[in-house]
Amino acid sequence: MKYLILINGNPQSRMVWESFTDEQRAQGYELYAQLHERLRASGELVAAEALTDPSLAVRIPARDTGLIATDGPFAEVKEQLNGFYLVDCESLDRAVEIAEGFPEARYGLVEVRPVLTLGGSDV
Repeated sequence: MKYLILINGNPQSRMVWESFTDEQRAQGYELYAQLHERLRASGELVAAEALTDPSLAVRIPARDTGLIATDGPFAEVKEQLNGFYLVDCESLDRAVEIAEGFPEARYGLVEVRPVLTLGGSDV
């Protein structure tokens, strides 16, 4: 069963990250590297990616004249998607257990969602 673990950020979490020393940031990256390796070794990791700053995103709004790619405006939200892990594990409880290992979980910025397949939910 596949689950998408969404790692979000907000201005407050960004300020916390920017207040870290280089050593603290290195420890944060190492924590992610260890988590990544554990998930890979267990066979639960399907994919994981970090996303660039939202200012580099492109929006494709629908218009009467067709689709036009723009650099905004984007929906105004407090939290933005910073990255994701797609895991294939035995249950939602296991996916939540994995998600609880992410540092952002302490700030309520991690979300776990079951993945739908073309035939319906994979759960």
